[in-house]
Amino acid sequence: MKRDVEVATLNGEDILVRAREIFRLEIIAAQKVAQRLNGQFVEAIRLILEAPGKIIFVGAGKSGLIAQKVAATMRSTGLVALFLHPSDAAHGDLGMVAEGDVVILISKSGETEEVRDLIPAFKRSGAKLIAMVGEESSRIAQASDAWLDVGVEREACPIGLAPTSSTTVMLLMGDALAAVMMQLRGITQDDFAKNHPGGSLGKRLLLDVGDMMHGGELNPVCGTDTPMSDVVVLLTQSTLGGVNVVDGEGRLLGIITDGDVRRGIQRLGSMFLQSPAKDIMTKEPVHVHTSDKAIDALLLMENRPSQIHVMPVVDDDHKAVGMLRLHDLIRTGIRPDR
Repeated sequence: MKRDVEVATLNGEDILVRAREIFRLEIIAAQKVAQRLNGQFVEAIRLILEAPGKIIFVGAGKSGLIAQKVAATMRSTGLVALFLHPSDAAHGDLGMVAEGDVVILISKSGETEEVRDLIPAFKRSGAKLIAMVGEESSRIAQASDAWLDVGVEREACPIGLAPTSSTTVMLLMGDALAAVMMQLRGITQDDFAKNHPGGSLGKRLLLDVGDMMHGGELNPVCGTDTPMSDVVVLLTQSTLGGVNVVDGEGRLLGIITDGDVRRGIQRLGSMFLQSPAKDIMTKEPVHVHTSDKAIDALLLMENRPSQIHVMPVVDDDHKAVGMLRLHDLIRTGIRPDR
């Protein structure tokens, strides 16, 4: 495609002025739609809340892309929300619509033929209809149980034709539905995280220390009287950078890290390897419980003048059941809120 403007002649400030104007026009369109929110939005929320079935979004073209995004947002909050393309619906996929479902029809004009032609079939199935369209007098709006007004005076694009302002307000209306539903259903961070186990939020809220620690045979432990010659072997074999020092019942008394070894050698010299663990260990070390959240352990290890790289893990009886490494926590992608 031929470009009428050469790159060398582009005026940077002029480009930014044009871009800011697009933002301004779309923001104005969104504000006007927000001001027109009324009891129809409340009715749409009621229909969704009381629906025993699925939430099905239908739209064609750019409206279909918005429908897919809003359906995905609702799924992330725990709702059963699907996208149904009008063409697929007309060729067999109408079978996914059943009594008790809510179908949300998205169309700028409210007259999109592929969507409009499906209305009789949706009604026969017993589903409730919500129209997210720009014209109340349109056939899609008139046939629906609730109408969400997403009308805009003009598109923000320079020629007033490309879907810009219209798709923005559709997206905002869908987000408003999803967010209000979250509040009314009492969705918490933990609830949200359950649907995002692979994301940073899910890891932050779902992973416990017990999921991350090195336990069982991988948990290096020694007694208070174990000679340091044996402790050094344990340190070398485990590669975790620390050994838990326990009493006869397995309760945590201290920890010996690589740093403790270096300091012990400096202090004791040739007597170091014959010294018992109790003379070298750090007593009453910072530790965590198996049920603690991994993110809390990360903050405990990082937010201090000198970072802790390895930390004992204890159970409810204060028995040393594992070792936790800072490296493992960071590698999972867990990140605290900033």
